Amino acid sequence: MEGECEVTVGRLGTFLFPAGYYVYTGSARKGLESRIARHLRKAKPMRWHIDYLLRHAAAIEVRRYSSDRSECSLSQSVGRLRGSAVVARGFGSSDCECVTHLFYFRRNPVRELTKSVR
Repeated sequence: MEGECEVTVGRLGTFLFPAGYYVYTGSARKGLESRIARHLRKAKPMRWHIDYLLRHAAAIEVRRYSSDRSECSLSQSVGRLRGSAVVARGFGSSDCECVTHLFYFRRNPVRELTKSVR
C-alpha cells in the first residue's frame, strides 16, 4: 500500500492501514486457485476481510503452500518475523483463536518470508 488508508472491513470495523507491505494467510479446503482468482478480481461482492483491503491495495505476490500446516500455523510464523506488526486485530481470523492473519511490514519482507516461512 503506497499511502496510509482508512478501511472499513465489513463488520470487523474501521482500521488505519499505514503505507507499507502486508502479508495475509488464508486457506481454501477446495478450489484454492479459484479463491485466489476471486480475491484478485476488482469487481466482486465483499465477502472476506481481504476483499475489503484489496479495494485499496494491490497484491504484488501470491504464494501457495501445500503442506499439512494450517493457515494459523503459517500466520504465526509470519507474525514472528522481524518487523511484523498487527494493525487490524481479528483480520482473517474470525473463525479461530489467532489475533490476526494479516501482518504489516514497513519494508518488503520477501527475504524473511523466503528464509523462514515454509
